[in-house]
Amino acid sequence: MKLKDLLSSLAYTVVRGTTDTEISDIIYDSRKVIKGTAFVCLKGYNVDGHKYAKDAIDKGASAIIVSDDIETDADVTIIKVDNTRAALAQMSCLFFGNPAEELVTIGITGTKGKTTTVAMIRSILECAGIKTGTIGTLGIVIGDKIYKTANTTPESYEIQQAMRKMITKGCKAMVIEASSLGLKHHRTDCINFNYGIFTNFSNDHIGDSEHKDMEEYLSSKAMLFSRCKKGIINIDDAAHTELLKNSTCEKITYGFENSADYVAFGDKLLARQGFIGVHFETKGKKEISADVAIPGRFSVYNALAAVALCDDMGVDDKFILEGLKTVKVKGRVEAYPVNSNYTLLIDYAHNAVSMENVLTTLREYKPHRLITMFGAGGNRPRDRRFEMGEVSGRLSDLSVITEDNSRFEDVNDIIADIKVGIDKTDGKYVIVPNRVDAIRYCIENAEAGDIIVLAGKGHEDYQEIKGVKYHLDEREVIASILNPHKNSEDFKIEEE
Repeated sequence: MKLKDLLSSLAYTVVRGTTDTEISDIIYDSRKVIKGTAFVCLKGYNVDGHKYAKDAIDKGASAIIVSDDIETDADVTIIKVDNTRAALAQMSCLFFGNPAEELVTIGITGTKGKTTTVAMIRSILECAGIKTGTIGTLGIVIGDKIYKTANTTPESYEIQQAMRKMITKGCKAMVIEASSLGLKHHRTDCINFNYGIFTNFSNDHIGDSEHKDMEEYLSSKAMLFSRCKKGIINIDDAAHTELLKNSTCEKITYGFENSADYVAFGDKLLARQGFIGVHFETKGKKEISADVAIPGRFSVYNALAAVALCDDMGVDDKFILEGLKTVKVKGRVEAYPVNSNYTLLIDYAHNAVSMENVLTTLREYKPHRLITMFGAGGNRPRDRRFEMGEVSGRLSDLSVITEDNSRFEDVNDIIADIKVGIDKTDGKYVIVPNRVDAIRYCIENAEAGDIIVLAGKGHEDYQEIKGVKYHLDEREVIASILNPHKNSEDFKIEEE
């Protein structure tokens, strides 16, 4: 593709060379540059791509896209733009043939609930026969395959490439977690979303490498609602008024408030063998009685957002109900089916706040015992370990302390720090340093009515020890313990 065609939607200056040059691919990581590619110099918090322009030129890049001046005597085209991140999005969109125009595009923003809401929407749409690709915390999901990504909202090139792949694989819809940083850094540019969803807003992502303050954090999220045709809004969250101040979309509202378009009521917890979740009913634009296979009242909000979206898309009620009842979010209070009368859950909770949220929710189900198996990451602040130990000791009937990603630390040192926190409580605990052995201990000692949470790994399929990532998928571990002759892998994990 000609460089001039890739630049056709941009304002730019030709510093040197010609835009008639042929471009085989667009690259923003200098290590991946090969002859004939265009290298885009992205600025990050720790790394500035302009410093690697010479490396890209030496590897044969045909064009360098910059926002700052660079010096070179090489015979290479140099294009200057105001913002290279915005340029990468525009160029990638054209390079992959503007794939967003061929899909129903749905962006979800909010402090919490994005991953779960994405999964609920996908579950419903797939039940209705609408093949749906997703992009988010779990990676890029197309069919039964997951392609790993570095960020919740990947760089614009990966998003555009993923959408084209979704179309090739027969997808008709795409749901993406539109994080505040993804919106701020132009990763979702060039997607005129059919729908934007707002889940909630709370304190998070404030710091030098993220947002300078809460005002910027909220304004970044608000960008989605000037880039979508319809906005589906949680009006129970007080931030929604400020969020929509400069929005241009048609509004659809949901919540427990009677003034919402989609109103939830009658919510109650559900727990039976093989199922832990919540029931709710709706009124307003839609009247249904639904069961959701994810525990906690907060799941009603996520489900209601999915109901509002899918109803507006014209999805039949039977598929909405089926999708919610069978939804599974990998690594988010994910129930693993066991042929017994206890409940086994896998969750990503790996800090005190997330552990407290999960365990507080599960205590509401009044289990015989709440058993929490967890460790803590190595080469991370020790305070986190003290805090996690204290939370588990306070909220669990039994804590099973084990390893997580110990990285370059001795697992026994990490466990000793966790004990400092748990010893502040009256909580009972056992120590099983090997994680596989700890899972086996939980299963072999389970009693009727127990809820067991394997916390910390969630969707991860590895364990990092001394700089090496060893394969470890807790679903496979459980399967080998329950039935040594059967493998229960849910997805094929692929690198790309």
